[in-house]
Amino acid sequence: MSFNILIADPLSEEGLQPLREAENINLVIETNLSPEELESKIGDFDALLVRSQTQVTRNIIQKAKNLKIIGRAGVGVDNIDLDAATENGVIVVNAPNGNTNSAAEHTMAMIMSLSRKIPQAYYALKNHQWDRKKYVGVELKNKTLGVVGLGRIGTEVASRAKGQRMDVMAYDPFLTEEKADKMGIRYGSIEDVLKEADFITVHTPLLKETKHLINAEAFQQMKPGVQIVNCARGGIIDEEALYDAIVNKKVAGAALDVFEEEPFHDNKLLELPEVFATPHLGASTVEAQENVAIDVCQDVIGFLTGDLVRNPVNLPSVPNEIMSKIEPYFNLAEKLGSFLIHLTDEVVEEVNIYYAGDLSEVEVAPLTRNTVKGLLTRHLGDHVNDVNAIYLAKRKGININENKTSRTRGFTNLLTVEVKTATETRSVAGTLLNGLGPRIVKVDKYSVDVTPEDHIVVIYHQDQPGVIGRMGSILAEHQINIATMQVDRVDIGGEAIMMLKVDRHMEQAELDELKSLEEIQEVTAIDL
Repeated sequence: MSFNILIADPLSEEGLQPLREAENINLVIETNLSPEELESKIGDFDALLVRSQTQVTRNIIQKAKNLKIIGRAGVGVDNIDLDAATENGVIVVNAPNGNTNSAAEHTMAMIMSLSRKIPQAYYALKNHQWDRKKYVGVELKNKTLGVVGLGRIGTEVASRAKGQRMDVMAYDPFLTEEKADKMGIRYGSIEDVLKEADFITVHTPLLKETKHLINAEAFQQMKPGVQIVNCARGGIIDEEALYDAIVNKKVAGAALDVFEEEPFHDNKLLELPEVFATPHLGASTVEAQENVAIDVCQDVIGFLTGDLVRNPVNLPSVPNEIMSKIEPYFNLAEKLGSFLIHLTDEVVEEVNIYYAGDLSEVEVAPLTRNTVKGLLTRHLGDHVNDVNAIYLAKRKGININENKTSRTRGFTNLLTVEVKTATETRSVAGTLLNGLGPRIVKVDKYSVDVTPEDHIVVIYHQDQPGVIGRMGSILAEHQINIATMQVDRVDIGGEAIMMLKVDRHMEQAELDELKSLEEIQEVTAIDL
């Protein structure tokens, strides 16, 4: 049997070699197709390979009657309608590892150029200025490099910095002291990294929680003369705050490969002599372009010939008889994971998922993947999906355990998720109520009844008269309306929980005001 493969975006010739050498492959290269042209041609192909230019829309996928797999030569899949692909049984693969080395090398090049003021000195020479004293730099040896985000690229940067005999301190939501020791680096909180680092480089995805992670408050915590590098995503660093920190001499220099707005025609940061930049070149090497093309081509060949793919993005098919039983619980499972991960800021070491009732009699692996996806999304964003969630959890050193039991505690089905850290165990349980949909029915040791959606505020407090009133007054002062409230306690006058549904997202300053009440121990805002 032969397969027809369409290459719709330019890929390196070396990257296409696996396809050219494979048997029973008919390769067609037609780039710069309009959406209408692609729609008219796609029905003849078993596989489609793209980069970022071609938009693979629902209309195109629905016209692709023979399409089995879409390969994205790169990481991001924003240009592919994943829902439509999944609905039509088309698997999507990408190449998340091909540019790791390239991005890490570019980061180190930026750090070294920053330390020795190489771009500024070269620019001066180009303008016929010879001034050795003005461009005296600093050595990297014995300097502290703070790495914020220790994924694939952050880990590679840390390794290279050690080769420069730098002292590396890293923060990552999944990093423990034990892991750091094995890597030969120091573990620190985000505050530790900000306070101690001479150079700071960021390597996190851009999420709600990492947007302007390095802001005015963060710059205040840094030592004078710190130098900043961003080769990750524009928006992790607040550009206005960075500008002010440089003007006020808090930051001695900044090297930027990414920006909040790309491309741009005017950015005032580039008016500062302490700043130099590149136009998002982190993955722009011949080798990286080859690697991502090779990786995705090998996955496409493997899938078409019956092997497992290494980098799937969307959910593989599930037998209909199983899907009909577990599909109603998909949303609940993910929401329970998303809810629970917000109750701890410690590194999760173990996840236990308990299936009770009818759920104990069916294959629940897809629900486990959805639960773990919910847990990881807070820190990994769109990088985690139903298919790679378990893999990513294991790579982060998190043990995942499935448990089945007949004990339902009065519910037809009950799904309980428990996370363990070095110092605590937190849990949440949920079910589906006939006609009412998903419900959170237990948080830690407390019984509740809350829909897992919208804006939820979880308050742990002492069961004392007046607490609810004082809490309500603070919310009223900030024009925050309470939609529903659940309260439970174990003992009179002892520990208790309040779960509020409010009409809008609560800001950190508002949460801090609630925490200032003597009877309140813990306040967490969760947006689902």
